[in-house]
Amino acid sequence: MTARPKRASRSLTVSLRHLGLRLGGRTVLKDLSWQIRPGERWVLLGANGAGKTQLLKILAGDVWPTPGREAQRHYLWRGESLSEPYGVKEEIAYIGAERQDRYEHYEWNHRVLAVVGTGLKRTDIPLHPLNLEARQSILRLLGRLQIDELASRRFLTLSYGQRRLVLLARALAWRPALLLLDEPFNGLDEENRARALAILHALRSRRLPWVLSTHRAEDIPASATHLARLEGGRLIERGRIRARDRQSPRASPARVAAPPVRAKRAEAVLQLRNAWVWLDQRAVLRRLNFQVTAGDCWVVHGANGSGKTTLLRALYGDLGVASQGELRRRGIAPGVPLSEFKRRVGYIAPELQSLHSLYLSVAEIVVSGLHSSIGVELQPSKSERRRALQALAKCGAAGLRDRTARELSYGQLRRVLFARALVRSPDILLLDEPYAGLDAPTRAALRDRVERAHVKGATILIISHHRHEWPVYATHELELKAGTAVYCGPLRRGRGRAHA
Repeated sequence: MTARPKRASRSLTVSLRHLGLRLGGRTVLKDLSWQIRPGERWVLLGANGAGKTQLLKILAGDVWPTPGREAQRHYLWRGESLSEPYGVKEEIAYIGAERQDRYEHYEWNHRVLAVVGTGLKRTDIPLHPLNLEARQSILRLLGRLQIDELASRRFLTLSYGQRRLVLLARALAWRPALLLLDEPFNGLDEENRARALAILHALRSRRLPWVLSTHRAEDIPASATHLARLEGGRLIERGRIRARDRQSPRASPARVAAPPVRAKRAEAVLQLRNAWVWLDQRAVLRRLNFQVTAGDCWVVHGANGSGKTTLLRALYGDLGVASQGELRRRGIAPGVPLSEFKRRVGYIAPELQSLHSLYLSVAEIVVSGLHSSIGVELQPSKSERRRALQALAKCGAAGLRDRTARELSYGQLRRVLFARALVRSPDILLLDEPYAGLDAPTRAALRDRVERAHVKGATILIISHHRHEWPVYATHELELKAGTAVYCGPLRRGRGRAHA
């Protein structure tokens, strides 16, 4: 009897030896050596700008390391050793903010079923209709994440957190030999975060290796086996994970001088009456009524898909309110351009990370905040550059001033967007998950900056799934569920950051 040939293993081992990376004339990674074996589940830690995302891109084969005499990159796949990612790249699935932003940038507004189907076909965009078997497989996968009701929705009509879950489903449909997850829990509410963690936990039986980067100790999955830590582009730690690695780092508390003094009869700056907002022929906000007065600090919260981001986009002026409702902005009467309102507003939202050109300089991005524009038409004047540099310094980002957007990490670009939002010392701040992608010290410093703006009289509306990120002197809260307000009023006792 002829013996059956042994089936080649689907396990993937990746080995990096003495790798380096330079971008824009700067060293991003230095003399890096690392090995990822089947069954290992790595957590990758490091401050903003440490090189985490670029390291994941090297693993995925999306970025080429800088040539070096001793530099080596090996992939052991199906018994074959490969020195380049060609031939194995399609076996690696990658989820991250930049991948997610591509859908916004290129306006890939396909239905969720088709987006997840690209994971089955391992393509960027849908190329062919899905057959019945593929559709059923995708619906089962969406059911595991409890998002099957999104199957017929278009991707760009989803909330940020919903998009992240859909892309996780796409990565699982890929059936990869290596899974790379760059800050995968950003934008997820508590329930969806728990579902995503449960999915990762269930992957243990498949010996699927994965690498997950995060800034939050609470996001380290219980099933993680190993930890690697980057500092200044160097891998300073790698090995088995320990109990102390799961403890949250203690950030310095925000230092706020004194609570804001509010006028007895503050003027309304924003007012919604019977407001409906529609996207893709679907009502996202329904019968919304609330009023924001000068000096208020509102926290807007609710589950993924409840309408939080849509609300801030409508208040800012990027989405319209249906004719049966009304949205009033102080100082904006008929005939007054909406741009006059936007000049008084500092706005931070996830989509801003993708809308700015990668080749725009940091100074130009911040100067665009003076004009409430995306990009700038003319070279910034000396006065505008001076104001931009002052805003960058206040946000701890002065050292980034000579770089372009493509040279920044996600967290570094978020600091630049803070400077852009604050460059005019705005009357109103609209902040949509502003601290996503930031390390603990940077989060604390920028929370302090927001709270100081409130003390000086700024009106604030902030979205955050993390209660400890709510401003110290929050005055009101709006809780949304399926587009309607379930609570709208003064901050409820025991709900603020001090009680989180």
